[in-house]
Amino acid sequence: MSDPTTVILTGIRIDDSRISVKMPTCQTDTVGTVEVYNSDSAKLLWRASGPKTSAGKRGSVTLWKAADFHKASPTTQPTTLPTNLDVSVTFAGVEDGTGDVFNVPRVKAARIPDGQYWTRDGARSATQIDAQLKCNSDE
Repeated sequence: MSDPTTVILTGIRIDDSRISVKMPTCQTDTVGTVEVYNSDSAKLLWRASGPKTSAGKRGSVTLWKAADFHKASPTTQPTTLPTNLDVSVTFAGVEDGTGDVFNVPRVKAARIPDGQYWTRDGARSATQIDAQLKCNSDE
């Protein structure tokens, strides 16, 4: 059994065709690149870099929203999503990042309150997702 303190939760919301994710970040982190793969085939579905919004730079991203990035392709979301989406981010200026695999039918079936994301351990706000990282504490 894994140590629960080492499991970092990431979040996702699916509202109709809009898919939003929240990756945990520290105040000093800036998202550089977002990649989305079909987890079952490892096929790259979308890649975007250089988020333009402050939320995007802090890990809150709407997938396939090309206008929110300096570079993104393809610009349209697949008409049919795979069962499992593998979403990862790489932080700007470093080779570090985070990500997770999300089961699309499970997320679609979840009832997530506004302003929150589905995680493996239930609904969480962006603040709660970031708070898992102890990087901003005064320890």
